[in-house]
Amino acid sequence: MAEYKKPLPAISSLNAPYWDGLKRREVTLQRCNACHKLWYPPGPFCPDCWSRSCTWEKLSGRGKVNSWVIFHQAYFSSVKDEIPYNVAEVELDEGPRLLTNLVGIESADIEIGMPVEVVFDDVTEDVTLAKFRPAGMRKT
Repeated sequence: MAEYKKPLPAISSLNAPYWDGLKRREVTLQRCNACHKLWYPPGPFCPDCWSRSCTWEKLSGRGKVNSWVIFHQAYFSSVKDEIPYNVAEVELDEGPRLLTNLVGIESADIEIGMPVEVVFDDVTEDVTLAKFRPAGMRKT
């Protein structure tokens, strides 16, 4: 595995189940046991009713592009070889929104509302990132 030079997430006891899920090839988020709200990012209590009782739930890994931007300048030296690159907000079918990158698509072809599905990028032995590609692409 090549050395990964971009910033890595700070994994804590609070968000570890999310990162562990990605390593298992699953998108998992917290659902409140009291009001049933599903949320991201992970937190110690429900953002709607403040209950501290929640369960980690496996999601479909499907969603749609809600917004995106194409970066043409390297604000961090670790991405200078990838200019231009995209950062997208994907709204999962279940509701929460994730910031991510879209893969398998040219920047000019990205559209709001475009259906996407998760792909898992093992960037280190310990960290897997969720990225998204247009839905229905043949798996390679």
